[in-house]
Amino acid sequence: MKTKPVLAAVTALALVGALAACTAGGGGDNADGGGNDDANCTNSIPKEDLPVVTMWAWYPNMELVVDNFNEQNDEVQVCWTNAGAGGDAYDKFQTAISAGSGAPDVMMVEADRIATFQAQDALVELNDLGYEDVKDNFSEGAWKDVSVGDGVYGAPVDGGPMGMIYRTDIFDQYGITPPTTWAELETAAQTVKDAGGPVFASFAANQPAEVTALMYQNGAQPFEYDPANEGEIGIDLNSAEVKEVLDYWSGLVEKDLVGTEDQFTPEYIAGVINGDYATYLSAAWAPGYLQGAGVGEGADAGVWATAPMPQWDASNPIAINWGGSAFSVSSQASDPDLAAQVAFGVYADQASLDDGWQNQIIFPLNVNVLESPEFQDYEVPFFGGQQANKEVYVPAANAYEGMTYTPIGQYYYSQLTEQIARINEGSATGSEAADALQEAVVAYAEEQGFTVK
Repeated sequence: MKTKPVLAAVTALALVGALAACTAGGGGDNADGGGNDDANCTNSIPKEDLPVVTMWAWYPNMELVVDNFNEQNDEVQVCWTNAGAGGDAYDKFQTAISAGSGAPDVMMVEADRIATFQAQDALVELNDLGYEDVKDNFSEGAWKDVSVGDGVYGAPVDGGPMGMIYRTDIFDQYGITPPTTWAELETAAQTVKDAGGPVFASFAANQPAEVTALMYQNGAQPFEYDPANEGEIGIDLNSAEVKEVLDYWSGLVEKDLVGTEDQFTPEYIAGVINGDYATYLSAAWAPGYLQGAGVGEGADAGVWATAPMPQWDASNPIAINWGGSAFSVSSQASDPDLAAQVAFGVYADQASLDDGWQNQIIFPLNVNVLESPEFQDYEVPFFGGQQANKEVYVPAANAYEGMTYTPIGQYYYSQLTEQIARINEGSATGSEAADALQEAVVAYAEEQGFTVK
């Protein structure tokens, strides 16, 4: 049940430019399940007599993963193309959606993008295409992130349960221990500052997904959305819970206890290496990202550890997540059943999952991995041998209850980025930013034809 207002909203968000035609895609006359022929595959297909499903994905070890699947599968083969990571792939997928052809059979999609594509009828509901067979392999939170209303639109692979990465050398120097509450974090940050130390963390305007997770941790429910309730959306971005979070960080910014630089920039990474930040509040994928950026290999080697995220109420901890991807079946797939078999199975074998986590490419959400002694007891080299999975990330992954994503999520992120920037430049308090955020997102939703609850 899709409405023109919803389609208008996601079309406005797509930001589709003039893009070259995509070589991979379903929706054609090819009975093998997609528009690719063997020449267009990045990988080699060993069993050429089997039907082929085309797939776009950008995990760094995707070639190995696809080879593992193809060698083990006697019903279908995967023709894989790296169409770019994140936004690049989404732009190409959006072009194919608008054209009605050119999409792959299976598409790698981050969880917060699924609702946008689902609203355009671009994804296939998987409830009756194998979901029941693998349902118990993932937590309820993992499934909620890839669902829209009651419909499942993605096969979970990885996630980003959050923790507090910190520098043991800085904590030791200033005599502090990992804070268990946000109040303790502020006290520790003030202690370090008063002693002439670095800022304690960062509140970056370019990380709206992280800030949204922090809202959820305080019990906020920013959105309600179910496509069964045609054209309706609930928006609650200036609740007491949201304001408390933004006012807290606004206070830390005002006291110069945290940095305000954008994350994921060379300058930010240089600051991390140089000890300009005592902590990095991030997800389980962060060690791989940090190492890839050169952190932990020089003067800052051997100083990193991780702890559970600080809580608003330590007696009632709430686990949160930042990031995570899934495999979705495109509505242009000529054989949705085969495509679903690939989506659910392509990154599910033990060898691929082991390679993913052992090389810090993904944090798998498959409970068979999360519960395995090998994974739980793994002594993470980046953390000096700490059993970080057992101590921090597995408990967070198991306790995570999921988020509600909507077709206007990218607009919301853009507006939250603007409001965090206002907080950081001192032109708005957290509460003022929340009110402005609510007003802007409600107005946008109504412009797109939504009825806002």
